[in-house]
Amino acid sequence: MEWVVKIGGSLFPEYSINLARKLVGKDVMVVCGGGDLANQIREYHEKIDLSPSAGHWTAILCMDILGMLLADKFNDLVAVKSSEDAEKVLKSAKLPVLLPSRMMEELDPLEHSWRVTSDSISLYISHLVKAKLLIATDVDGIYTHSPSEDGAQFIKEISAKKLLTFGETSLDESFAELLLEYKTSSYVVNGKHPERALSILDGQSSISTFIGGD
Repeated sequence: MEWVVKIGGSLFPEYSINLARKLVGKDVMVVCGGGDLANQIREYHEKIDLSPSAGHWTAILCMDILGMLLADKFNDLVAVKSSEDAEKVLKSAKLPVLLPSRMMEELDPLEHSWRVTSDSISLYISHLVKAKLLIATDVDGIYTHSPSEDGAQFIKEISAKKLLTFGETSLDESFAELLLEYKTSSYVVNGKHPERALSILDGQSSISTFIGGD
C-alpha cells in the first residue's frame, strides 16, 4: 500500500465517515484514533492512578473500537487485523481499516505512556509497512501554539527537529522523535475537508503541514 491515513478520533463520527467514504479506491489503509473513548481512559488514569501499561493497552483498544464502528458503516470498508489482510482487501477494491491491538501487542514497539498516542502508533505502522503517512485531524496542521489562542500562526512546513521543541501539539510528544528515528516524513491535514487529504494523496499541494524527518 502507498499510504496509511490516520483518521483522528476528534473527527468521529460524521467527519470520519465522510473522509473514509472518499478514500475508497485509493491505495490506503486507515487507522483510527481513539477519540473520546481514549480521552476517558486518560481521565481514569489520572483519577485512579492506572499503570502506564494499562493506559497504553486500553487506549489502543479504543482505536480498535472506533475502527470497528467506522468499518460497519459501508460495505466498501473492511476491518482487518494485519497488513497482509489489508493488502487482500485493497486488491478487492475496498478500504481496509486496521484494528491495531493485536499487531501492537505482538510487537510491542513503543513506550507505555501518554507521550505515545494513536499518532505515534500510526507512524510506527506506516514505517512497518513502508507506506507514507497522512494524519487527518480537526485542525489545518501544526501551529506555533494552540490554534485556539490569539496569535497562533499556521506552519506549512517544519522539521522534526524543530517540532521536538514544541512538546505536545496536535500530535503527541513522541511523534517527532520517531520521525527522526525512522528518517521519514508525514503530512497533517484537516480531515473536515476531505478534498485536502485527497490532493495530498494524489501528489498535489493543499492546506496542510509537512513534517520532514531528516
